[in-house]
Amino acid sequence: MAGEEKSPSVKPGEAEEDISVAIVPANEPIIRDLIYTVRGTQVMLDSDLARLYQVETGALNRAAKRNEDRFPEDFRFRLTREELDQLRCQIGILAGQDHETKIGRTYMPFVYTEQGVAMLSGVLRSAVAVQASIRIMRAFVEMRHFIASNAAMFEQVRGVELKLLEYQRTTDERFERVFDYMNTHEAPRQKVFFDGQVWDAFELLVSLVHQAEHEIVLIDGYVDTSTLSILAKKTDGVNAIVWAHPRTRLDQHDIDTFNAQYPQLEIRHTTAFHDRFLIIDGTQGYFVGASLKDAGKKSFAISRIEDYESVRAILTRLER
Repeated sequence: MAGEEKSPSVKPGEAEEDISVAIVPANEPIIRDLIYTVRGTQVMLDSDLARLYQVETGALNRAAKRNEDRFPEDFRFRLTREELDQLRCQIGILAGQDHETKIGRTYMPFVYTEQGVAMLSGVLRSAVAVQASIRIMRAFVEMRHFIASNAAMFEQVRGVELKLLEYQRTTDERFERVFDYMNTHEAPRQKVFFDGQVWDAFELLVSLVHQAEHEIVLIDGYVDTSTLSILAKKTDGVNAIVWAHPRTRLDQHDIDTFNAQYPQLEIRHTTAFHDRFLIIDGTQGYFVGASLKDAGKKSFAISRIEDYESVRAILTRLER
């Protein structure tokens, strides 16, 4: 027909593919929620673009492939398996957004950068594609402005994350030293701590708790959440029973919170004991001169109970 210009993207003898078939006519998503970061660049998934342009994903990619010279690597590239896994972490649960891209496809998806999106509107040549590209370009600009305006906040968050990672690393190293010591040294028979040796006392108590294979029994009248920080170092699967005064500071919420991560803890009440005792697996007993929550704040001693019958007598008294 006179005056009608044929697209240069269609090769002679090749039938032009209809790419204007709408597949999602309504409920269009918010564009900024479809922009992700891959290889340090903001990109959009081919399937999300196809949804916005109201075409099939395969048709969109075929149109880009026919015009390969217009889509260099910094305009369009295919994700690797590792990049797709990282993208899943950015998006969260992907299946709820696009089952075709996130679950059913047998090949790695393409992503388009901002320049690639701009090029797509010229390749697809539909009014819908042009209008969608305009909205997408505005979303990219909005994202850049947001990142620039909040750069200082992002840097502060990153600083906090780095400090937390460093704290976790140094803490893990300390406990590794504790457990290494436990594996190569016999449990102490007696140890005296002076005021201010809070970490040393904590370290020893943790090493004793970690030796338990089945059960820990702690008799300590006035326990609190500081006591739980020691019991949390027990081996998985070891039960802990704490005998405390009825007016102990721990409540059921504290116990439930602890058990949600370090089961199983049980609090029982008694007023029959003045001193503190720690009994491991029903056989190994320790006299603790201070409440575990105050260990190291003032001078106190931890002594191993050498007489097995004395340990059994303590447990028998608790059963009564």
